[in-house]
Amino acid sequence: MRTDRSRRADLPLVGAGTDAAAHGPEQHLASRAAWLRAAVLGANDGLISTASLVVGVAAANNDRTSVLVAGIAGLTAGALSMAAGEFVSVSSQRDVELSDLARERAELSASPAAERDELVRIYRDRGLSPGLAEQVADELSARDDVERIHARDELGINPDALANPAQASVVSAVSFALGAVLPILVAAVAGASARVAAVMALTLAGLAGLGWLSARIGGAPAGRSVARVVAGGVLALVVSLLIGRLTGSVV
Repeated sequence: MRTDRSRRADLPLVGAGTDAAAHGPEQHLASRAAWLRAAVLGANDGLISTASLVVGVAAANNDRTSVLVAGIAGLTAGALSMAAGEFVSVSSQRDVELSDLARERAELSASPAAERDELVRIYRDRGLSPGLAEQVADELSARDDVERIHARDELGINPDALANPAQASVVSAVSFALGAVLPILVAAVAGASARVAAVMALTLAGLAGLGWLSARIGGAPAGRSVARVVAGGVLALVVSLLIGRLTGSVV
C-alpha cells in the first residue's frame, strides 16, 4: 500500500516547474568579453586620441584644413595600428592556447591514469568528497570528449571559443575609425571660435555614451564605467590643449 508521502512524491512540482519555465535559461555575459573588449577599446581610443590630436592642433593653429588633415591622418594611422596590435597580441594568445591543448593531448595519450588522478584532485579541491570526485573523474574520463573536459577543468580553455586574431583585428580597426569620426566631423562643421570647445564637449558626451554602452552590454554598473572614461577623456583633452597652446606660442 502506498503511503500519502509516496503519493505526494509522485506529484509534479507545479510551482517549481512553472517558476523554472518562467525564469528561462540564464544568460551570462562573460562570453562577450573578447569582442566587447576589442570594440570598446577601439572606439574609446579612436575618440580620445583623435579628439586630443584635433584639440592640440586647433589650439596651436586653428586653420580648418590643418585640423582636418591632422584628424584624418590620426584616424588612418590609429586604425591601422589598432588592427596590427590586436592581431599580434591575440595571435600570441591563441598560440599559447593551442600549445597548451597539444601538450594536454600528448599527456592524455601517454599517461591517462595520471591525468585521471589530476581530475580527481581538481574536483576534490572544488569541494567534492573523495569518493564522488573519483566517480565524476571516472565517468568523464570514459567519454569521447575527455580532451575537452581536461581543457575546460584543468587548463581553463574552451576549445570552441579560442582567441580569434582576425576578429579582434577587424573589430578594433572598425571601432577605432567609428570613434575617430566624431571629433573630425565636429571640427569640420564648427566655426573657428567654437571648434575647440565643441570638439571637447561632444567628445566627452561620446565617451559617456561609450561608458554607458559598455556597462550595459557587459552587465556592469553604468555610473562607475561612465565616470572612469569621462575622467580619462578630460585629462587627455586638457593636456593636449595645453601642449597645443604652448607649441603654438613657441613655434
